[in-house]
Amino acid sequence: MERHIILIVHVTDRTASAGRMQEVLTEYGCLIRTRLGLHGAPDGSCSPSGLIVLELIDDEAGAEKLKKSLDAIPGLETRKLVFPG
Repeated sequence: MERHIILIVHVTDRTASAGRMQEVLTEYGCLIRTRLGLHGAPDGSCSPSGLIVLELIDDEAGAEKLKKSLDAIPGLETRKLVFPG
């Protein structure tokens, strides 16, 4: 049974990190099953911070490479959760 690998990306500076982050997510796109973006915009404007939740395929090595690539981008930090299958 497959494990569920979830990678949560905390975006603290969207303006500075969005371009490079999108490049990395595209590069590792075959690992990503589901992508969900969450941000608060109480006054109707774009928030500079938020969360991106990624459900990944069961590929531990690929997940680690993706995590390291995202962690190298200023304005991002990640956490990985693994649920046994």
